[in-house]
Amino acid sequence: MATASSNPAPNQAGTKRRLKLWLFFVVLFMGWAIYTGIAQMSRQGQAEDKLAAAKQKLDEATKQTEDLKLELKRLNDPEYIGLKATQEFGMVKQGEKQIDVLPKP
Repeated sequence: MATASSNPAPNQAGTKRRLKLWLFFVVLFMGWAIYTGIAQMSRQGQAEDKLAAAKQKLDEATKQTEDLKLELKRLNDPEYIGLKATQEFGMVKQGEKQIDVLPKP
């Protein structure tokens, strides 16, 4: 029995060493996983910001396109062309008189 009590001590030392080594690798792996996760979240946030900016730019371009299509449609109307000529260039039809309103002094 004296030999049985002296043998478990070297076995426990090896088990503790393996446990510490395994724990070291687990902690190292978890540190790497956390670092990678944080880095990916940061890149994802930047990508989402770029996507939001691109969507806003696309919406603005779509609105501008719609406005230009409406203006093109209106420019095919002779009545609208006459109105624009009167408003922007002060042109009037033959026989009409233009009335200029002066601001109060």
